[in-house]
Amino acid sequence: MATTQHYLWAAGHFILLVAALRSFITFPPWKAISPFWYKTAYSGALVSYAIVCQKSLGAPQPSLAWIKRAMMDENIQYFLLAFFWFTSKPITMTLVPFAIFSLFHALTFTRTTLMSQFLPPGPPATAGGPPTAHPYAKKLQVWVKANYDGAMRIVALAEIAIFVRVLLGALIFWNSLLSPIVFAHFLRQRYYQSTFTRQAFGMTDARIALFVAQQGNPTLSMVYAQGKSLLTRWTGNTIAPQAAAQ
Repeated sequence: MATTQHYLWAAGHFILLVAALRSFITFPPWKAISPFWYKTAYSGALVSYAIVCQKSLGAPQPSLAWIKRAMMDENIQYFLLAFFWFTSKPITMTLVPFAIFSLFHALTFTRTTLMSQFLPPGPPATAGGPPTAHPYAKKLQVWVKANYDGAMRIVALAEIAIFVRVLLGALIFWNSLLSPIVFAHFLRQRYYQSTFTRQAFGMTDARIALFVAQQGNPTLSMVYAQGKSLLTRWTGNTIAPQAAAQ
């Protein structure tokens, strides 16, 4: 049975999803100008991720061991990122990954909690067995499973695009200089914790390398090679690869 905390967690995801969709419909995703919907979306994210973090890590403790464990937890990473975006100048594009996560959480909550309360169960699969889920719930479960990996790939690509956006934005003063620095450290963690992120970087690298090779410009090729070398040394400096945690 769902608890009050579980309903609050789901409410945060529904709020995030609705507010993010409102932002996407109203404004171009690369430049947000609606603080209300933007902050409402991230308020929902903060509620949901705070509940998950509290359940997985417990109450914060003034110990180095707890801090290290927390910093390697992907829910903590997304919670801190949501807080940073909440306190920063609105950029609607940053909501894309959070909205995708919330879509799947909201659909799962709808299937497992809401549908079971309002839709009659299906007939037992075997004589005398427990009733099966309603056909609509089954279809929703199949859709979620079939589209989850594809959605996570979109999230990984979107996060790379967000970094490009905030890096360029810092150069032309659309956002703070701190934004690309913070997000670069976040992506560094995701690279070592998510298979989807590594795949997205590999795909991006392959496409850029192909584009550079097609230009036939030795200077451009050298700049790209040196930039890639610096990036590789930076990402592999102190973090050991972790087991994939999507």
